[in-house]
Amino acid sequence: MNTAAKYTAQIKAEAERLGFLSCGISKAEFLEDEAPRLENYLKNNMHGEMRYMENHFDKRLDPTKLVEGSKSVISLLLNYYPETTQREDTYKISKYTYGTDYHFVIKDKLKHLLEFMRQEIGEVDGRAFVDSAPVLDKAWAAKSGLGWIGKNTNLLSKKLGSFFFVAELIVDLELEYDSPVTDHCGSCTACIDACPTDAIVEPYKVDGSKCISYFTIELKDQLPTEMKGKFDDWMFGCDVCQDVCPWNRFSKPHSQPLFDPHPELLSMSKKDWEEITEETFRKIFKKSAVKRTKFSGLTRNIQFLKDS
Repeated sequence: MNTAAKYTAQIKAEAERLGFLSCGISKAEFLEDEAPRLENYLKNNMHGEMRYMENHFDKRLDPTKLVEGSKSVISLLLNYYPETTQREDTYKISKYTYGTDYHFVIKDKLKHLLEFMRQEIGEVDGRAFVDSAPVLDKAWAAKSGLGWIGKNTNLLSKKLGSFFFVAELIVDLELEYDSPVTDHCGSCTACIDACPTDAIVEPYKVDGSKCISYFTIELKDQLPTEMKGKFDDWMFGCDVCQDVCPWNRFSKPHSQPLFDPHPELLSMSKKDWEEITEETFRKIFKKSAVKRTKFSGLTRNIQFLKDS
């Protein structure tokens, strides 16, 4: 076994031990296919008020500009599919926000993986990324064979569905590289047909500025009145295009206690949400990504749903 193959096997075994669903590796190089897509997305203002998407164009497409001397992108998936979901007749939050903010949970695991590499392999320079830096996570995961980009632009896996987080380690180490898998969306249009705001403007193209997640999380202004009645009771994020995806019938509950929801969360009714106090908000979402929208943002969204 050559050195690259040996290191690759060690890294993948440790990733599995740390609880990652899967690990794929690709060569750190310019993402040629993604450049025109990203340019087009920005040119057509599909990022809405997410102005940060316009920054670091080169770095988004070339990992060697992010991590000097980088040779490999290690992509990792972490399951967040919950065993139990919210009650039916209530205002909804995306499943990824049920428990502790994933940034902290994944960053911790990535640090452990990098530390393991340094202990087992030697001097390895690299950085961990969890969607908070200019890295095209899904493109790298697809390039390294962890799934394909579906018609809803989520990463899909035949074995796992799509309820998982994507993260990377970009390192200055030569490894063995995986190959992309084929697309298995076929003629299915379930996600396109089900999107409440018609944000999937055509297969494989989402207008981010029309997405319920964008409105309920990213948009800081008043919610547009023309969207009243279209949010399908989502008050933070939206899972519709994932819930209807046939591949998600293969989703299995995660085994990460930190992703378990606060007990009160699952039983709250619409009335409970409409009467939520800042104290209850802080208690239920103490470590959750929902804190991003703050109490004022969540109550704005709830009021909008109530008035719809």
